[in-house]
Amino acid sequence: MKSALNGNRGQAFLIELRDAMDAMPDKRLVADTLEAEGQFCTLGVIGAKRGLDMKGIDAHCRESVAQAFGIAEAMAAEIVYENDESPGEFIQQSDGRWKLIPDTPEQRWQRMRKWVDSHIKQAVP
Repeated sequence: MKSALNGNRGQAFLIELRDAMDAMPDKRLVADTLEAEGQFCTLGVIGAKRGLDMKGIDAHCRESVAQAFGIAEAMAAEIVYENDESPGEFIQQSDGRWKLIPDTPEQRWQRMRKWVDSHIKQAVP
């Protein structure tokens, strides 16, 4: 996965993704699908920018996602995982029990935007 993210193709994709995310008018991301009612997951943002027909892409099939977006399977799987599987934030209640506060679409956008930035390592021509 690190090789996929750090290689020229991965870095170019991350830069394109960063720019596409920054250009979003509504900074919100959905989970478990590439597109839902005009909203997108992290990869769906690139798909929309590129004009891809995402209806036939299984968002949970790393092979089809990688092929559709031109990235390594490991990278596709990692981005899908990061977008979909972060549960949100756990807070401890006054009785000592922990409660999960799920990410809002806006929080997911912020988290994923930071994740993208954290993996951009080099300038790509």
